[in-house]
Amino acid sequence: MASHPDLDRFVAGLPKAELHVHIEGTLEPEQMFELAQRNGIGIPFDSVEALRAAYSFSRLQDFLDIYYRGADVLRTQADFRDLAAAYFDRAAADNVIHAEIFFDPQTHTDRGIAFDEVISGLLAGMADAEAKHGLTSKLILCFLRHLDEDAAFATLKAAEPWLGSIAAVGLDSSEVGHPPEKFARVFAAARELGLKRVAHAGEEGPPDYVWQALDELGVDRLDHGNRSLEDPALVTRLAREAMTLTVCPLSNLKLCVVGSLDAHPIEAMLRHGLRATVNSDDPAYFGGYVNDNYRALAATGGLRRADFATLARNSFHGSFLSDAEVTRHLAALDAYVEGAGAA
Repeated sequence: MASHPDLDRFVAGLPKAELHVHIEGTLEPEQMFELAQRNGIGIPFDSVEALRAAYSFSRLQDFLDIYYRGADVLRTQADFRDLAAAYFDRAAADNVIHAEIFFDPQTHTDRGIAFDEVISGLLAGMADAEAKHGLTSKLILCFLRHLDEDAAFATLKAAEPWLGSIAAVGLDSSEVGHPPEKFARVFAAARELGLKRVAHAGEEGPPDYVWQALDELGVDRLDHGNRSLEDPALVTRLAREAMTLTVCPLSNLKLCVVGSLDAHPIEAMLRHGLRATVNSDDPAYFGGYVNDNYRALAATGGLRRADFATLARNSFHGSFLSDAEVTRHLAALDAYVEGAGAA
Protein backbone atom coordinates (compact mmCIF):
# COMPACT_ATOMS: atom_id res chain seq x y z
CA MET A 1 0.00 0.00 0.00
CA ALA A 2 1.31 3.42 -0.94
CA SER A 3 1.92 6.24 1.52
CA HIS A 4 -0.17 9.40 1.20
CA PRO A 5 1.47 11.97 3.54
CA ASP A 6 -1.01 14.80 2.91
CA LEU A 7 -3.99 12.51 3.43
CA ASP A 8 -2.33 11.00 6.50
CA ARG A 9 -2.00 14.44 8.05
CA PHE A 10 -5.57 15.29 7.19
CA VAL A 11 -7.07 12.16 8.78
CA ALA A 12 -4.80 12.42 11.82
CA GLY A 13 -6.09 15.91 12.56
CA LEU A 14 -9.78 15.16 12.08
CA PRO A 15 -11.79 15.64 15.27
CA LYS A 16 -13.47 12.28 15.80
CA ALA A 17 -15.35 10.01 18.16
CA GLU A 18 -14.49 6.39 18.83
CA LEU A 19 -17.51 4.14 19.30
CA HIS A 20 -16.04 0.63 19.32
CA VAL A 21 -13.16 0.00 21.68
CA HIS A 22 -12.94 -2.67 24.37
CA ILE A 23 -11.08 -1.15 27.29
CA GLU A 24 -9.62 -4.54 28.25
CA GLY A 25 -8.31 -4.75 24.68
CA THR A 26 -6.18 -1.64 25.21
CA LEU A 27 -3.94 -3.47 27.70
CA GLU A 28 -0.50 -3.14 26.13
CA PRO A 29 2.14 -5.78 26.95
CA GLU A 30 4.21 -3.25 28.90
CA GLN A 31 1.25 -2.41 31.12
CA MET A 32 0.35 -6.08 31.48
CA PHE A 33 3.82 -6.81 32.84
CA GLU A 34 3.65 -3.77 35.12
CA LEU A 35 0.30 -4.78 36.62
CA ALA A 36 1.33 -8.43 36.94
CA GLN A 37 4.32 -7.34 38.98
CA ARG A 38 2.28 -4.89 41.05
CA ASN A 39 -0.29 -7.57 41.89
CA GLY A 40 2.12 -10.48 42.25
CA ILE A 41 0.64 -12.44 39.35
CA GLY A 42 2.65 -14.85 37.24
CA ILE A 43 2.15 -14.74 33.47
CA PRO A 44 3.46 -17.36 31.00
CA PHE A 45 5.73 -14.94 29.11
CA ASP A 46 9.22 -13.86 30.08
CA SER A 47 9.33 -10.61 28.11
CA VAL A 48 7.24 -8.01 26.32
CA GLU A 49 8.65 -9.34 23.04
CA ALA A 50 7.50 -12.90 23.82
CA LEU A 51 4.05 -11.62 24.66
CA ARG A 52 3.79 -9.60 21.45
CA ALA A 53 4.87 -12.69 19.49
CA ALA A 54 1.89 -14.53 20.98
CA TYR A 55 -0.42 -12.09 19.20
CA SER A 56 -0.24 -14.23 16.06
CA PHE A 57 -3.85 -15.39 16.12
CA SER A 58 -5.91 -15.56 12.94
CA ARG A 59 -9.42 -16.05 14.27
CA LEU A 60 -11.63 -14.56 16.95
CA GLN A 61 -11.47 -17.45 19.41
CA ASP A 62 -7.65 -17.57 19.43
CA PHE A 63 -7.61 -13.84 20.18
CA LEU A 64 -10.18 -14.21 22.96
CA ASP A 65 -8.12 -16.92 24.65
CA ILE A 66 -5.13 -14.61 25.11
CA TYR A 67 -7.36 -11.61 25.77
CA TYR A 68 -8.94 -13.27 28.81
CA ARG A 69 -5.53 -14.40 30.05
CA GLY A 70 -4.25 -10.83 29.86
CA ALA A 71 -7.28 -9.48 31.72
CA ASP A 72 -6.31 -11.58 34.74
CA VAL A 73 -3.71 -8.99 35.77
CA LEU A 74 -6.49 -6.44 36.34
CA ARG A 75 -7.41 -6.75 40.01
CA THR A 76 -7.94 -3.38 41.73
CA GLN A 77 -9.72 -0.11 41.19
CA ALA A 78 -6.33 1.48 40.56
CA ASP A 79 -5.59 -1.07 37.82
CA PHE A 80 -8.80 -0.21 35.94
CA ARG A 81 -8.18 3.52 36.41
CA ASP A 82 -4.65 3.18 35.01
CA LEU A 83 -5.90 1.05 32.12
CA ALA A 84 -8.45 3.68 31.16
CA ALA A 85 -5.95 6.52 31.56
CA ALA A 86 -3.47 4.88 29.20
CA TYR A 87 -6.16 4.44 26.53
CA PHE A 88 -7.42 8.00 26.83
CA ASP A 89 -3.90 9.42 26.53
CA ARG A 90 -3.51 7.58 23.21
CA ALA A 91 -7.01 8.52 22.06
CA ALA A 92 -6.43 12.21 22.79
CA ALA A 93 -3.21 12.09 20.76
CA ASP A 94 -5.35 10.83 17.85
CA ASN A 95 -7.76 13.77 18.16
CA VAL A 96 -10.50 11.60 19.62
CA ILE A 97 -12.65 14.08 21.50
CA HIS A 98 -15.36 11.64 22.58
CA ALA A 99 -15.18 7.89 23.22
CA GLU A 100 -17.80 5.29 24.10
CA ILE A 101 -15.93 2.39 25.64
CA PHE A 102 -16.98 -1.21 26.16
CA PHE A 103 -16.19 -3.10 29.34
CA ASP A 104 -16.77 -6.77 30.12
CA PRO A 105 -17.69 -7.07 33.82
CA GLN A 106 -18.20 -10.85 33.59
CA THR A 107 -14.55 -11.25 32.61
CA HIS A 108 -13.71 -9.85 36.03
CA THR A 109 -16.58 -10.90 38.31
CA ASP A 110 -16.06 -14.51 37.24
CA ARG A 111 -12.52 -14.14 38.65
CA GLY A 112 -13.85 -12.84 41.97
CA ILE A 113 -13.30 -9.14 41.24
CA ALA A 114 -16.21 -7.04 42.50
CA PHE A 115 -18.32 -5.23 39.90
CA ASP A 116 -17.95 -2.03 41.93
CA GLU A 117 -14.15 -2.31 41.82
CA VAL A 118 -14.20 -2.48 38.02
CA ILE A 119 -16.64 0.29 37.27
CA SER A 120 -15.40 2.73 39.90
CA GLY A 121 -11.87 2.45 38.49
CA LEU A 122 -13.06 3.01 34.92
CA LEU A 123 -15.21 5.97 35.89
CA ALA A 124 -12.25 7.53 37.70
CA GLY A 125 -10.15 7.14 34.56
CA MET A 126 -12.91 8.70 32.48
CA ALA A 127 -13.11 11.69 34.82
CA ASP A 128 -9.33 12.06 34.68
CA ALA A 129 -9.44 12.11 30.87
CA GLU A 130 -12.04 14.87 30.77
CA ALA A 131 -10.03 16.97 33.23
CA LYS A 132 -6.71 16.34 31.46
CA HIS A 133 -7.70 16.30 27.79
CA GLY A 134 -11.27 17.64 27.63
CA LEU A 135 -12.13 14.21 26.21
CA THR A 136 -15.65 13.11 27.11
CA SER A 137 -16.69 9.48 27.31
CA LYS A 138 -19.52 7.07 27.98
CA LEU A 139 -19.52 3.53 29.30
CA ILE A 140 -21.11 0.50 27.62
CA LEU A 141 -21.60 -2.68 29.65
CA CYS A 142 -21.16 -5.75 27.45
CA PHE A 143 -22.59 -9.20 28.07
CA LEU A 144 -20.40 -12.16 27.09
CA ARG A 145 -22.39 -14.10 24.53
CA HIS A 146 -20.61 -17.42 25.16
CA LEU A 147 -22.23 -17.39 28.63
CA ASP A 148 -25.95 -17.86 29.15
CA GLU A 149 -28.66 -15.22 29.47
CA ASP A 150 -29.08 -15.90 33.19
CA ALA A 151 -25.49 -14.76 33.69
CA ALA A 152 -26.28 -11.62 31.68
CA PHE A 153 -29.30 -10.92 33.88
CA ALA A 154 -27.10 -11.30 36.98
CA THR A 155 -24.66 -8.78 35.54
CA LEU A 156 -27.45 -6.33 34.74
CA LYS A 157 -28.69 -6.71 38.33
CA ALA A 158 -25.20 -5.96 39.68
CA ALA A 159 -25.10 -2.84 37.51
CA GLU A 160 -28.33 -1.35 38.89
CA PRO A 161 -26.64 0.92 41.47
CA TRP A 162 -24.51 2.34 38.65
CA LEU A 163 -27.13 2.83 35.94
CA GLY A 164 -26.69 6.58 36.03
CA SER A 165 -23.10 6.06 34.84
CA ILE A 166 -23.83 3.48 32.11
CA ALA A 167 -25.05 4.62 28.69
CA ALA A 168 -25.80 1.29 27.05
CA VAL A 169 -25.50 -2.47 27.08
CA GLY A 170 -23.69 -4.44 24.39
CA LEU A 171 -23.00 -8.00 23.29
CA ASP A 172 -19.53 -9.33 22.51
CA SER A 173 -17.22 -12.38 22.71
CA SER A 174 -17.51 -15.48 20.48
CA GLU A 175 -20.08 -14.72 17.80
CA VAL A 176 -20.50 -17.95 15.84
CA GLY A 177 -22.95 -20.28 17.55
CA HIS A 178 -24.25 -17.57 19.87
CA PRO A 179 -26.95 -15.68 17.96
CA PRO A 180 -28.27 -12.36 19.25
CA GLU A 181 -31.76 -13.82 19.85
CA LYS A 182 -30.22 -15.75 22.77
CA PHE A 183 -30.20 -12.44 24.69
CA ALA A 184 -33.54 -10.94 23.64
CA ARG A 185 -35.05 -10.91 27.14
CA VAL A 186 -32.09 -9.23 28.86
CA PHE A 187 -31.90 -6.59 26.13
CA ALA A 188 -35.61 -5.92 26.64
CA ALA A 189 -34.95 -5.52 30.36
CA ALA A 190 -32.12 -3.09 29.61
CA ARG A 191 -34.44 -1.07 27.41
CA GLU A 192 -36.95 -0.85 30.25
CA LEU A 193 -34.17 0.54 32.44
CA GLY A 194 -33.57 3.31 29.92
CA LEU A 195 -30.33 1.96 28.47
CA LYS A 196 -29.31 2.15 24.83
CA ARG A 197 -28.48 -1.16 23.11
CA VAL A 198 -25.64 -2.16 20.79
CA ALA A 199 -24.41 -5.57 19.65
CA HIS A 200 -21.60 -7.23 17.72
CA ALA A 201 -23.12 -8.87 14.66
CA GLY A 202 -22.03 -9.74 11.16
CA GLU A 203 -18.31 -9.91 11.91
CA GLU A 204 -17.86 -13.68 11.66
CA GLY A 205 -21.57 -14.43 12.04
CA PRO A 206 -23.98 -14.41 9.07
CA PRO A 207 -26.29 -11.59 7.94
CA ASP A 208 -29.10 -13.31 9.86
CA TYR A 209 -27.34 -12.30 13.08
CA VAL A 210 -27.62 -8.66 11.98
CA TRP A 211 -31.35 -9.09 11.35
CA GLN A 212 -31.66 -10.59 14.84
CA ALA A 213 -29.74 -7.71 16.40
CA LEU A 214 -32.16 -5.30 14.76
CA ASP A 215 -35.39 -7.19 15.36
CA GLU A 216 -34.81 -9.26 18.49
CA LEU A 217 -32.50 -6.91 20.41
CA GLY A 218 -33.70 -3.56 19.06
CA VAL A 219 -30.17 -2.19 18.78
CA ASP A 220 -29.48 1.52 18.45
CA ARG A 221 -26.10 0.84 16.86
CA LEU A 222 -24.48 -2.14 15.13
CA ASP A 223 -20.92 -3.23 15.94
CA HIS A 224 -18.99 -4.48 12.89
CA GLY A 225 -21.74 -5.46 10.43
CA ASN A 226 -19.36 -6.37 7.58
CA ARG A 227 -21.38 -9.31 6.36
CA SER A 228 -24.50 -7.17 6.02
CA LEU A 229 -23.31 -6.45 2.49
CA GLU A 230 -24.13 -10.04 1.53
CA ASP A 231 -27.86 -9.24 1.86
CA PRO A 232 -29.15 -6.40 -0.38
CA ALA A 233 -32.42 -6.09 1.56
CA LEU A 234 -30.47 -5.74 4.80
CA VAL A 235 -28.25 -3.05 3.26
CA THR A 236 -31.34 -1.14 2.20
CA ARG A 237 -32.79 -1.34 5.68
CA LEU A 238 -29.57 -0.23 7.38
CA ALA A 239 -29.31 2.73 5.02
CA ARG A 240 -32.98 3.68 5.39
CA GLU A 241 -32.78 3.56 9.19
CA ALA A 242 -29.41 5.40 9.27
CA MET A 243 -28.07 2.61 11.47
CA THR A 244 -24.50 3.35 12.57
CA LEU A 245 -21.95 0.60 11.90
CA THR A 246 -18.84 0.66 14.09
CA VAL A 247 -16.29 -0.78 11.69
CA CYS A 248 -12.79 -1.90 12.79
CA PRO A 249 -10.48 -2.32 9.76
CA LEU A 250 -7.24 -3.48 11.40
CA SER A 251 -9.16 -5.87 13.62
CA ASN A 252 -10.87 -7.31 10.53
CA LEU A 253 -7.48 -7.78 8.90
CA LYS A 254 -5.85 -9.37 11.95
CA LEU A 255 -8.72 -11.82 12.43
CA CYS A 256 -8.85 -12.65 8.70
CA VAL A 257 -12.37 -11.28 8.33
CA VAL A 258 -10.89 -9.64 5.20
CA GLY A 259 -7.93 -10.86 3.19
CA SER A 260 -6.47 -7.38 2.80
CA LEU A 261 -7.45 -3.80 3.50
CA ASP A 262 -7.77 -3.29 -0.24
CA ALA A 263 -10.67 -5.73 -0.03
CA HIS A 264 -12.24 -4.12 3.03
CA PRO A 265 -15.97 -3.35 2.60
CA ILE A 266 -15.93 0.15 4.13
CA GLU A 267 -15.76 1.82 0.72
CA ALA A 268 -18.78 -0.19 -0.40
CA MET A 269 -20.57 0.71 2.84
CA LEU A 270 -20.17 4.40 2.08
CA ARG A 271 -21.21 3.88 -1.53
CA HIS A 272 -24.42 2.19 -0.34
CA GLY A 273 -25.16 5.11 1.99
CA LEU A 274 -24.41 3.23 5.21
CA ARG A 275 -23.40 5.21 8.28
CA ALA A 276 -19.99 3.58 8.71
CA THR A 277 -17.45 4.71 11.30
CA VAL A 278 -13.79 3.82 11.94
CA ASN A 279 -12.71 2.36 15.28
CA SER A 280 -9.87 0.36 16.85
CA ASP A 281 -11.68 -2.54 18.62
CA ASP A 282 -8.83 -4.08 20.69
CA PRO A 283 -5.88 -1.92 19.64
CA ALA A 284 -3.22 -3.47 21.86
CA TYR A 285 -3.85 -6.81 20.16
CA PHE A 286 -4.67 -5.68 16.62
CA GLY A 287 -1.78 -3.34 16.00
CA GLY A 288 -3.29 0.09 16.00
CA TYR A 289 -5.36 2.80 17.66
CA VAL A 290 -7.99 4.79 15.80
CA ASN A 291 -5.66 6.95 13.68
CA ASP A 292 -3.70 3.84 12.69
CA ASN A 293 -6.98 2.51 11.28
CA TYR A 294 -7.67 5.74 9.41
CA ARG A 295 -4.13 5.81 8.00
CA ALA A 296 -4.30 2.16 6.94
CA LEU A 297 -7.44 2.92 4.96
CA ALA A 298 -5.83 6.03 3.47
CA ALA A 299 -2.90 3.90 2.27
CA THR A 300 -5.22 1.78 0.12
CA GLY A 301 -5.99 4.80 -2.06
CA GLY A 302 -9.67 3.91 -2.23
CA LEU A 303 -11.00 6.75 -0.07
CA ARG A 304 -10.69 10.53 -0.49
CA ARG A 305 -10.65 13.38 2.01
CA ALA A 306 -14.39 13.80 1.69
CA ASP A 307 -14.88 10.13 2.60
CA PHE A 308 -12.77 10.44 5.72
CA ALA A 309 -14.63 13.59 6.72
CA THR A 310 -17.86 11.61 6.30
CA LEU A 311 -16.52 8.79 8.47
CA ALA A 312 -15.60 11.27 11.21
CA ARG A 313 -18.98 13.02 10.86
CA ASN A 314 -20.72 9.66 11.16
CA SER A 315 -18.88 8.99 14.41
CA PHE A 316 -20.61 11.95 16.05
CA HIS A 317 -24.00 11.26 14.48
CA GLY A 318 -23.75 7.66 15.74
CA SER A 319 -22.72 8.60 19.26
CA PHE A 320 -25.01 8.73 22.28
CA LEU A 321 -24.25 12.40 22.84
CA SER A 322 -27.05 14.97 23.02
CA ASP A 323 -28.08 16.83 19.87
CA ALA A 324 -26.46 20.00 21.21
CA GLU A 325 -23.15 18.21 21.82
CA VAL A 326 -23.22 16.60 18.38
CA THR A 327 -23.92 19.96 16.76
CA ARG A 328 -20.95 21.51 18.55
CA HIS A 329 -18.59 18.73 17.49
CA LEU A 330 -19.81 18.82 13.89
CA ALA A 331 -19.14 22.56 13.76
CA ALA A 332 -15.55 21.95 14.90
CA LEU A 333 -15.17 19.18 12.33
CA ASP A 334 -16.52 21.36 9.52
CA ALA A 335 -14.16 24.16 10.53
CA TYR A 336 -11.22 21.75 10.43
CA VAL A 337 -12.16 20.39 6.99
CA GLU A 338 -12.65 23.90 5.59
CA GLY A 339 -9.32 25.01 7.02
CA ALA A 340 -7.56 21.98 5.55
CA GLY A 341 -8.73 22.87 2.04
CA ALA A 342 -11.02 21.19 -0.42
CA ALA A 343 -10.62 17.52 -1.34
